This record gives sequence, structure tokens and C-alpha cells, in this order.
Amino acid sequence: MEFFCYHRDRPGSVALRNELREQHWSYMDRYAKELIARGPTLAGDSGAPTGSVHIIDLPGPVDARAFAFAEPGYQAGVYRDVLLRRWSNTLGRTMWDFPGGRTGGNRYLVLGLGSGPAADLAVPAEHRDELIAYGPLLSDDGATWLGTAALLRAPDPDAAGAVLSRDRYANIEVHNWQFGGRPS
Repeated sequence: MEFFCYHRDRPGSVALRNELREQHWSYMDRYAKELIARGPTLAGDSGAPTGSVHIIDLPGPVDARAFAFAEPGYQAGVYRDVLLRRWSNTLGRTMWDFPGGRTGGNRYLVLGLGSGPAADLAVPAEHRDELIAYGPLLSDDGATWLGTAALLRAPDPDAAGAVLSRDRYANIEVHNWQFGGRPS
């Protein structure tokens, strides 16, 4: 089962986050084979981290919660909250398979939270070449649609947000994002 995990930073936690960087990477190294995508969200003005996205394939919801809440930054108080939802890998690939590579262009996390009838289940054809990861956010049992999460390359935040049908969501968030992992 695939899960979308978004740890949102607590204000003023950048120094603690930096102090825990190696512990975070070591923890994530244990899940290298299960990770579909990972990387920090960043403040637009300063480039400071604002959160951490991990899309991961694990046996079930209990394992996903253990993954999210045992993360060293979470344990130390770096994060103010965690969004953890079942997810479906509509593209069927990892971020490392993205034909656009790890660098170049602006990268974004687009997060649409909704209720009611499911929306944007199919990969949007006009954005296909720019999508790094894409799929619906679901309840733990996979039966209820709760929104959509996408990682993509786009010229600006407005263009990134256009990947989702705005009128189908209670809220759409667009965050600057970059490929994560240990520097090469």
C-alpha cells in the first residue's frame, strides 16, 4: 500500500531540523527501497524548509503511522503536524524515474483536500510530462477519496495549482518542493 506523508515544520525549528539532518537521512536510508518520492517543501522567499514529503510503499496503515511518527525530526519536535493518507501511485513510477531529472525548473507540491465525489483520478494529459508523482489521497481502507497530491515541475505556483480542478476541492495548497535525499 502506498502512503503520502507530509510533515509540516513547526515555526522556528530550522536549527533543530539542520541538527538532525544526518539522523533523518539515516532513518530514510532504511526505507530506500520503499520510497516513491521524497523531499522538502521550501519557503518561497528564503528557501528555508517548511516541511518534508515522503511517499512510501508499506504493508499497511499501522506501518505507515510507525514510519511517520518514529522519524527523528518528529520525535524531536521539528514538525507541527503530520498529514498521513493512503495514496495511489497513478503514474506507476518513482521520482527517480521522472524523465525531467532531479534539477532544472521550478518544482512544486500541490495538495488538494476535498470531500464528496472523487476528482482528478486520471493523470491530466496536458501535465503528464511535468508530473513527478501524482495520485489520490484516500482513507486508510482505500474506499474514500479525500483529495489529490501531486509533485510536478511548472513555471510558477499558479501553473502548478492548475494541475487540479479548483472547483472540486475545499482548499488547494501549492508549496515549493525539491528532490530530497542525501546530496551526491
